[in-house]
Parts: sequence; structure tokens; C-alpha cells
Amino acid sequence: MCANVNCDGEHSLIRLAFLSLMLCLAQVARGDGLPELVERIRPSIVAIGAVYPPRQPTGGRDPVVYHGTGFVVGDGRHVVTNAHVVPDALDVDNNQILAVFTGRGARARVRPATEVHRDDTRDLALLRFDGEPVPALELGESDRVREGQAVAFTGFPIGNVLGLYPATHHGIVAAITPIARPLENARDLEDVHIRLLRESFNVFQLNATAYPGNSGSPLFELETGRVIGVINSVMVKESRESMLSQPTGITFAIPAEYVHRLLETP
Repeated sequence: MCANVNCDGEHSLIRLAFLSLMLCLAQVARGDGLPELVERIRPSIVAIGAVYPPRQPTGGRDPVVYHGTGFVVGDGRHVVTNAHVVPDALDVDNNQILAVFTGRGARARVRPATEVHRDDTRDLALLRFDGEPVPALELGESDRVREGQAVAFTGFPIGNVLGLYPATHHGIVAAITPIARPLENARDLEDVHIRLLRESFNVFQLNATAYPGNSGSPLFELETGRVIGVINSVMVKESRESMLSQPTGITFAIPAEYVHRLLETP
């Protein structure tokens, strides 16, 4: 048995440690540690696009076109993005190439890239670029994600307009829902809807707004910075142009379990 004063002291220390832990967890939940996390994640964020060689005639086309965002994984030379971000066709007659842009702003570097694998059903693609490796992000376990969990994603919204300055959006997982949504009229069914109905899978619905250019951005945990999803698209009711003035605020992310599968493809 210890003296009462000693027991009281020990209990006070235990209570203090418990309160400190609760405060730390509350800060994480509020995103108080997000600035440090963004600083760590930002070097791994890249833009995906197409470029013409310097001084190459472009036929009036823009010499540089940004299509979306990606993030570095694995050995530092592989990039995960959405399949729809990768250009369907390049102007090969004028030597236009698929490119990954590392760095930010005026210091961004062009890295020629090639497509390694793609999963059209989950709209994912794996690219590879040459040169010096870039810090890679760690993938998490998306099957442990819970509704209400605080998350963030970093990417290049409206990259062609705002330039290569990564922006971070913070929110929660609002719902875990099937990707295939019921249509009011069977006549509205298209090939993509039929395929998704046959191969439906769950996605994360977020309450944070993404914009064109955010496709392919990593969705990450605030506690660890591990990637648990890939931003896919913004749900819009009208045209693509109205998305900028009237965003619905509903964003979806493909769970990271499908990124794991993509990386394991022979």
C-alpha cells in the first residue's frame, strides 16, 4: 500500500496523461496537424498531362496541357491516377508525349511517362517515369475506413488555370456507397451504366468539393497520411462548365484496395 498522497499523485498523473491523449486525438480529428501533414505529402503530388518538345510546332495547340492529378508510389518512379486522366490519343505526328509534372509552380519539371497498367472498371491507371525518384506515399487499408472519418486530399484543381500549386481540401467520409446509381428511366442506360451495374463496388462519398483537375488526387488519413482512396469525379447535375459555378459538393473516391490490386498486376 502507498501513502494517500502518493496514490493521489499517481492518479493525477494518470488523469493528466489521459487528458493529454484526448486533446491530441481531438486535434487530429479537427485537422490541427494538417499543415505538417500537407508539407510531407505535397512533394509526392504530381500533375498528369501532355507536352510538345521545346520549339516544336504545335499546330496552334497549347504546348502544355494538364489533364489531372496523380501521386507517387512504390519505388518513387510510379504514379497512380485515374484512367480517364491519361490522354486517349497523342499528337504523335508532332511528337507530343505523355508527361508527369513533378515539383510546383515555375520549378515544375517535365518527366516523360508511359502507361504500365490500367483498370478501366475502377478508372485507375499506373504510370512510370524516368529520372530521379520522387518521395512516395504509403497506401493504407481502405477496408477500415468508417463513415464520419476525417480525411483530406491534395491535387491540382483547374490546373490549366491555377497552375501547378497543390491545393488541399479537408472533409469527412459522408457515406460508403455503391458506385452504380439507379436511373429513373431504363432508356437512360448507357454502356458505362450497364458495366457498373454488373461490376458494382463501393466507393467513398465525401462532403469536400473537388473540381476538374482533382481527378487522381490521393485521399489520405489525417492520423497517418496513408492513402485510402483516389479522388475520381464530382457528381454534377448539369454540364461540365457549370461545375465551377454550381458545384454539388459531392465527391467520390475509389478505395485504395483497388490500387493495391493494380500494383500487384503482373
